[in-house]
Amino acid sequence: MNVDNTADALVSTGLSKLGYEYVNIDDCWGEKHRDAQGNLLAKAKTFPSGIKALADHAHSKGLKLGIYADAGSQSCSTRMQGSIGHEQQDASTFASWGVDYLKYESCYTPEFTHRARYQIMSEALRKTGRPIFFSTAGWNDKQDYIDDGPKIANSWRTTDDNNDKFIYMVLVADQNDEFAAYAGPGRGWNDPDVLLVGDGGMTTEEYRSHFSLWALMKAPLLINSDLRNASKDTLEILGNKEVIDVNQDSLGIQGKKVSKQGDLEVWAGPLSNKRVIVLLLNRSNSTATITAKWEDIGLSTKAVVQARDLWA
Repeated sequence: MNVDNTADALVSTGLSKLGYEYVNIDDCWGEKHRDAQGNLLAKAKTFPSGIKALADHAHSKGLKLGIYADAGSQSCSTRMQGSIGHEQQDASTFASWGVDYLKYESCYTPEFTHRARYQIMSEALRKTGRPIFFSTAGWNDKQDYIDDGPKIANSWRTTDDNNDKFIYMVLVADQNDEFAAYAGPGRGWNDPDVLLVGDGGMTTEEYRSHFSLWALMKAPLLINSDLRNASKDTLEILGNKEVIDVNQDSLGIQGKKVSKQGDLEVWAGPLSNKRVIVLLLNRSNSTATITAKWEDIGLSTKAVVQARDLWA
């Protein structure tokens, strides 16, 4: 995927005006080996002008550039060197290129050292003096998220990789739901992996459910599909401002599953200005009626409300 064209598409589709600001490069962007001085090198055939040129283009559009690295000896694909032992050197390289976001994986990291390796890179990024959003992969222990996540990172993966099938996507949401209490303003954000809206494995209705869940959970909204060829339905889902506003609500409290009857679920969470967001999720293959009880969604049983369907 052409990075410059993707940045252009974020602007031309209007998505950048809705808050989508990062253009992120994942694994495989670099050469297999470092140079003689131990520096990471952009893959010459893929990025002949280098990473800084991509950052400069993104910045010229009012956007930011993200990049991938790994805390271990090599990247998850095994096609790049990892940052272990080179943390400060790599952080300084990223800062010199104008990178704004670092996705930091943990493949080929010595067992039970994830927290320590993340902390080393976190400190290295701070020493560069450049604000770089730090997004880590999973941690060894749930307690690590509670005790150290906010001290080290801005967001952290809480789940398996997302999958472009409805039955698997909702399982990823279940995994992220377990960490609802540990995210929020002043702490950091639970990351259930990228949005798959538009990738082709789900129906339009299922993608609306996917986007609604990620928004309710205050998850980072990271688009995986190719915006250069996005369909009208894809852009309408990703561009639903009212649903995005739920995700970006100033209260910042992650919504969660509040009731379940078989495949019928109610997810809910508080919003600013005494509002509540409610999502009725039908995981079955047939039409059903779902009832949300006032007490389950945090309202008084005598409450009188004004309701609005954000997809109507």
